[in-house]
Amino acid sequence: MKKRHSIFYHVSVFVVAQLLWLMVLGLWIYWYVSNYIILKEVGGRLSPQLNYKGSNVAVLVGGIVLLVAISFAMSVIFRNLNVQLSLTKLYDNFIANITHELKSPLASIQLYLETLNSRDVPPERQKEFLGLMIQDADRLQNLINSILELSAIEQRKKVFEYEIYDADLIMRKLFFESAEQFKLPKEIIHIEGELKCKCALDIDAFKIVINNLINNAVKYSTGNIKIMVSIKENLNKFLIEIKDNGIGIALTEQKKIFNKFYRIMNKNIPNVKGTGLGLYEVKEIIKNHGGKISVESEGPGYGSTFIIELPVYENSKRKLTTRLKNIREKEEILPEASDD
Repeated sequence: MKKRHSIFYHVSVFVVAQLLWLMVLGLWIYWYVSNYIILKEVGGRLSPQLNYKGSNVAVLVGGIVLLVAISFAMSVIFRNLNVQLSLTKLYDNFIANITHELKSPLASIQLYLETLNSRDVPPERQKEFLGLMIQDADRLQNLINSILELSAIEQRKKVFEYEIYDADLIMRKLFFESAEQFKLPKEIIHIEGELKCKCALDIDAFKIVINNLINNAVKYSTGNIKIMVSIKENLNKFLIEIKDNGIGIALTEQKKIFNKFYRIMNKNIPNVKGTGLGLYEVKEIIKNHGGKISVESEGPGYGSTFIIELPVYENSKRKLTTRLKNIREKEEILPEASDD
């Protein structure tokens, strides 16, 4: 396979190319100026036909402009090349991650099937194997659906169905259901604060947001998991802060984690599974709800706080109705969800 050059190699080639252009430009200016001076001084004496007028300076200026344009074009090409190299590296990482994510449950299903086919397995164990195979099949299905959903969002083919909810009730319900899905004890997630506003949500899409953030808090924790959720509102927006006691995020990576395919590699948790698409999908869903997400962390070992900002429906109704499509003007009646 052809060896792939490092970014240092491409930077070096670009710098050398630019230096060569500058040398050519300098030599050309030197040649032009020296010949201009010579012809101006002695040209008239040698021959009356040699009449070197200053109007020919346009040739010099035109040449300089051409060289500058070529140099600028090279800079643009280099920038695009650098972006493409970064995307290629991320794509390669994604292929490696997605292959592992697909291979693991498939290998598990194959092992159970081979065991059932080659051995006399008691009925109780057969039922257990079938349950585990269903879980692995669901995992594959969820992974494929997540990729397809993200592709639809990016291509603006995803149709979000927004409904108006009591913000406090729906947020507590979503966190409560997420804790149940990941089989977390009730005391792990503590919700504080209160919301007295309404919000416009696509409930299925926002479940993905909460599940991804809770899943990350669980995956990137090395000790006892503790998740603090704070909800509060301002005039035109309300905030959801999700704080964990995980491994934390270095300052240099806090903006990168929302990029497509980007994953934090930490030697303390080398076997964390993922595709690098979770937080990117979270960002895109929240953006389609008229909000934004950010992260704060004091660094490795200090945990992370994800901050979601969403518009208050009552105070942003006109803006949201214009921006968000398919808002159904009805309030969903939700059961009370405890945070205990």
